[in-house]
Amino acid sequence: MRIGLFGGSFNPIHSGHIALARELRQRAGLDEVWLMVSPQNPLKQSEDLLDDRLRYNLARIALYGEDGIVVSDYELHLPKPSYTWHTLQRLKEDYADATFVLLIGGDNWERFGQWYRADDIVKNFQIVVYPRRNNDIDASSLPPNVSVADAELLDISSTMVRERVKRGEGISGLVPTIIEPTVQRLYT
Repeated sequence: MRIGLFGGSFNPIHSGHIALARELRQRAGLDEVWLMVSPQNPLKQSEDLLDDRLRYNLARIALYGEDGIVVSDYELHLPKPSYTWHTLQRLKEDYADATFVLLIGGDNWERFGQWYRADDIVKNFQIVVYPRRNNDIDASSLPPNVSVADAELLDISSTMVRERVKRGEGISGLVPTIIEPTVQRLYT
């Protein structure tokens, strides 16, 4: 089974995350995409980060019944800080028959060299990079097991959702309808 790992804080999950997961599943030939709800990213800081379980539950509700996309709290049970290398090693132990493909945005690929054991990740795992605004990636310069998925770029971010809620603006269409009232309440 080929499983794409789409990690993030999902603070909150939004329609762009879901559309991208669907598209990457198809474009990368994956059986499933696991949305890996992550604890605080060691390379990012956010005062607006909701509790881990709350973000996980919002994502689970948003994706209820979605075929081929699984919301995972796997990383939330690992020691912190959360390093992708550690997650990948544990996943290989726990799911020996699966092939894991790391799905990352162009912004993360640009600073991938800062990741813990980045060289080991590149040597041992397939990586699919998807476009982000202002991140042009030259596919011809990538290592052999790293590819670019020409996925549609949706101009939605969790930061945008949080800021709109704080300003009292609507978020209809930016997050799944089922979680919209909860997102409005949590980020005011």
